Amino acid sequence: MTDPIDRSAVVGVDVGGTRIKSVLVDGEGEVLAAKVVPTPSRPGPELGRVAAGLRRDLEDEAGVPAGALAVVVPGLVEEVVGIARWSANLGWSDLPLTQLLAEHLDVPVTSGHDVRAGLLAEHRLGAARGVDDVVFLPLGTGIAAAQMTGGQVVAGSPWTGEVGHVVVRPGGPVCGCGAKGCLEAVASAAALGRAWSAVSGEERDAEHLAGAVAQGDPAAVQIWQQAVEDLALVLAPVISAAGTRLLLVGGGLVLSGDLLLDPLRSALAARLPGRTDLEVAPAALGDRAGALGAACLAADLVRSAR
Repeated sequence: MTDPIDRSAVVGVDVGGTRIKSVLVDGEGEVLAAKVVPTPSRPGPELGRVAAGLRRDLEDEAGVPAGALAVVVPGLVEEVVGIARWSANLGWSDLPLTQLLAEHLDVPVTSGHDVRAGLLAEHRLGAARGVDDVVFLPLGTGIAAAQMTGGQVVAGSPWTGEVGHVVVRPGGPVCGCGAKGCLEAVASAAALGRAWSAVSGEERDAEHLAGAVAQGDPAAVQIWQQAVEDLALVLAPVISAAGTRLLLVGGGLVLSGDLLLDPLRSALAARLPGRTDLEVAPAALGDRAGALGAACLAADLVRSAR
């Protein structure tokens, strides 16, 4: 039986819209050091330098050298050639990510997609262990999904998993991609915060909305339930086509627990009659899933070179 992460220590870096999270892990998947830094205002050209600096800081903290490093990013990513094709939230296109890393690092490097990496981490180290047919759905600033079939994460084209850009409310709020009424524009944590702010007349976020839902506020419940219905509308055909057995929900919204998961289970059951084998559960690795998934990619790189 192989270890989830190779015995050589590796670094995983997860680039988000506001923060870059990084970890150095050992061969057992144990986090030896971790660091979070703000995302630069022009994150594309800076990523090689930032990753190199994080590697040095993590190695200094842990007293252990890293044998490889991987960076994962949101948006459209073509892993085979190491190019981040496009990101609505980070403002880049055709970014040669792996090349930028190689220019600043003297260890093997690779790059990937943050959500697909998060699913890989959850399968090896978290809540998806032992399940080989999984959809991973982090609900945060944006919405993207990752799919695992037969124990393999599906990469496909750069658009694989971009469920957040399915239009569910034609003519609705403008999405970061430029379209109106995308799932991401109405059901992400950021979108729910905007919707509740508009109704309440004060600056609010999704956590405030969840609190109002728990208290039974009718306007809050309506916003919440509509978002859940929109999620189920998009996810049901994906789950049905892939034969998914586990829907793993992550991101900030899942902190609301069964307040979110119970109505989502009901909405999916209404659209997938007979699918009594489908489990809907919270992810286990929290906001470190992407960085840990990047570490898994780096470990695979080390292993493949042997």
